[in-house]
Amino acid sequence: MGLALFCSCKKGFLTQSNPNAVSVPAFFTSETDALLALNGCYYEMKNNNAMGEESDLFTDQRSDDAGTNDNQSNAGEPFQFNNFSLLPTNSYLYSHWKQMYLAVANCNYVLAGLDQVKFTDSLKPTYSAEAKFLRALLLFDLVREFGDIPVSTVPLSTTAQITAATFRVPAAQVYNQIIADLVDATKSNLPVRQPAGNRGHASMQAVNCLLGTVYLTKYATLDGGNKGTAPNADLDSAEYYLSACYNQRTFTDLKTIPYTDNFDVAKKASCPELIFQLVYLQGDITYYSHIAADAQGAGEQITTKKVQSGVGYNVTHDLVKEYEVTDLRDSFSIRYDSFKTVKDWYVTKYRDTSGTAGANGYGGNDFPVMRYADVILKLAEVNLYRGNTAQAIQYLNFVRTRAKMPDYATSMNDPGYSAKYPTLKLALLHERRSELAFEHHRWFDLLRFFNIDDLVAYVHAKNPADWGLANIANFNTKDQFYPIPYNEYILDPKRMYQNPGY
Repeated sequence: MGLALFCSCKKGFLTQSNPNAVSVPAFFTSETDALLALNGCYYEMKNNNAMGEESDLFTDQRSDDAGTNDNQSNAGEPFQFNNFSLLPTNSYLYSHWKQMYLAVANCNYVLAGLDQVKFTDSLKPTYSAEAKFLRALLLFDLVREFGDIPVSTVPLSTTAQITAATFRVPAAQVYNQIIADLVDATKSNLPVRQPAGNRGHASMQAVNCLLGTVYLTKYATLDGGNKGTAPNADLDSAEYYLSACYNQRTFTDLKTIPYTDNFDVAKKASCPELIFQLVYLQGDITYYSHIAADAQGAGEQITTKKVQSGVGYNVTHDLVKEYEVTDLRDSFSIRYDSFKTVKDWYVTKYRDTSGTAGANGYGGNDFPVMRYADVILKLAEVNLYRGNTAQAIQYLNFVRTRAKMPDYATSMNDPGYSAKYPTLKLALLHERRSELAFEHHRWFDLLRFFNIDDLVAYVHAKNPADWGLANIANFNTKDQFYPIPYNEYILDPKRMYQNPGY
């Protein structure tokens, strides 16, 4: 599935000299070849070492929502992520880097190869827009995780080309490339919303959502918006594209869509809130979803019929205490496992107990990468930055109303709520956490809402006991970014310079 363009050797971040790979000129001979190659890009992006449903090690487990309490298994390497003791030699980090760049390289090959196919209709601009969307999505995660990163937008086929491209590009330039790809995609013939049979492919809704998020993140982080010092140009663009996405919705009010529909296997092809999702095939031994089965703790039968013996996906007690008492998202998303070897909380948000999934746990859950509750809360965030408090609260209330929670004004009259979330900013961050838990948003939300000094203070103010075995005292300013994997750094220590603190 896709182009095998990466091999394990010492040629750097975009090694593309696998002798078993099909050469691009030979591979691209028809429209069918082009589609297969494009599908390969989606497939590589869905790998759990990249952005797949179980890539939470690189996102949620870095945050205050989740993380293993096992500091011994696999040489303790997974534990390093939520313990803030990550080493440049961590093999999981290196696997993540390689897989992300493999997926980027595949997008580059597709975009170069499209010119070699004689298309009979309008498929070429569609495929080009999809490949650029995927490349932008991958680079966006990479720049948020590592800061300055290598970027190549063309295939690299020789050692000399690879060596020349092995250097870190300033984050501002990376954002420019991401934006350029997405702006190109906005000018394409992508459908506003993909039909059910083509879900999982990019749409204009997804492009606008991602582009608005990119501009919002750039405003808050690079421009200094989370320090209160940024100009408004990127914020204007964030509002423009997020509003464009919102106006492309096919429903009236969010409250008309039950929260649980986003995670219902039977409704994954029809739920109008879903914008972009990773597609998995129920009952298929190769392409099934693992998340419902792997999340479940021993002695439980809530998320899967598969019998498990482990603890499932750990939930921090910090998150357990975050949910408001009557929040329906609490009881749907997490559950306490009283089994004698567990006695802790696990994730129940993804469920498939169908006969088709069966005792093997071959689930059919799609993973939601983008959905409208996220867009609505980001529009609230934009208005918060603008000082448009009433508009920000209106968007916030759209999400709270759907969850059957009191509106913001009523909640602020509750001493418990107002004490925990004394500002609208903290209320928005709380709502995003309650709404989007385990959807790989939380770590990036924290980095966007706080500058790194304020984030260190925010984390250190939490109760260490609520993080399990992880030592939050380890968290400091270096943890804004991951280290550059050692095997990449040593290729050229000057041009692949290490992040501070590592």
